[in-house]
Amino acid sequence: MASSTVSRVRRPAAKVRRPVVKVRRQLPTSPWLFAAPGLLITGAFILYPFVSTLVNAFTDRRTLIPGRFVGLANFRELLNDDMFWIGLRNSTLYVVGVVPALVVLPLLLALLVQKNIPGITFFRSAFYTPVVASIVVVGLIWVWLLDERGLINSLLETIGVGRVGFLSDQWLLLLSAMAVTVWKGLGYYMIIYLAALANVPRELHEAAAVDGAGAVRRFLTVTVPAVRSTMALVGALSSVAAFKVFSEVYLMAGPSGGPAGEDTTLVMLVQRTGTGLTGRVGYASAISVVVFVVTVALMLLVLRVDRRGES
Repeated sequence: MASSTVSRVRRPAAKVRRPVVKVRRQLPTSPWLFAAPGLLITGAFILYPFVSTLVNAFTDRRTLIPGRFVGLANFRELLNDDMFWIGLRNSTLYVVGVVPALVVLPLLLALLVQKNIPGITFFRSAFYTPVVASIVVVGLIWVWLLDERGLINSLLETIGVGRVGFLSDQWLLLLSAMAVTVWKGLGYYMIIYLAALANVPRELHEAAAVDGAGAVRRFLTVTVPAVRSTMALVGALSSVAAFKVFSEVYLMAGPSGGPAGEDTTLVMLVQRTGTGLTGRVGYASAISVVVFVVTVALMLLVLRVDRRGES
């Protein structure tokens, strides 16, 4: 009995085999394989069109004709093209009229919906709804509202003001398109400002209130300096979008660009000149290059002004 017990104790334990982990060496090309889909999409839809437009700007290419190199002929023609100057004027006026409103109004709107009070989510969603709505749907709705027989003119006629040619007068049509752009962009920039306002220390407002500063003074001395960089970002984004405006004016003014084409913008001129079977692709590319240069200049100008303000 004792010998059997000893034999049990001395019996060697079975060895446990551990799984062998094989370490594979990562190939140098592995990161590029993961980035390849994004690089292909960027190259096909951004880089190639940009280079192609830049090359075509120095040719007389048409839709069905390859074209030949003409140097700066397209740019010299721009200087003598009345429609180009009309488009440049309207695009510049659009920036002047839209950007200040889209820098200030969303900030005020963000201040109104910043506090967490009952029902504030509904108002935030309501203000953001135009952003997710299709620009075509928004444009058609505003055309129906501003038409000579639309709702707004009917109300004006009811109160004795008379009908107003929102869509037939050159300047009223441009102002109406600006109003649509501001109305549609308020919610988008409001969200950007809400993110910036969340990072403003509450102690600054409390200290200003203790010093006797009112709501307006706290806004000018605390809120505005704290979100200055965000205001510069909004200014840059809205400037580029306003100078490249197309859909709002196109839907409200029509393909002709309003009365006698006086409301044509530069992007509308690009679309009108470079499309169709006889489209002047080279000339339209030259206008596109001008639009690109101006938008880059606007962004650099806004960023420079922001840096000077911080210094």
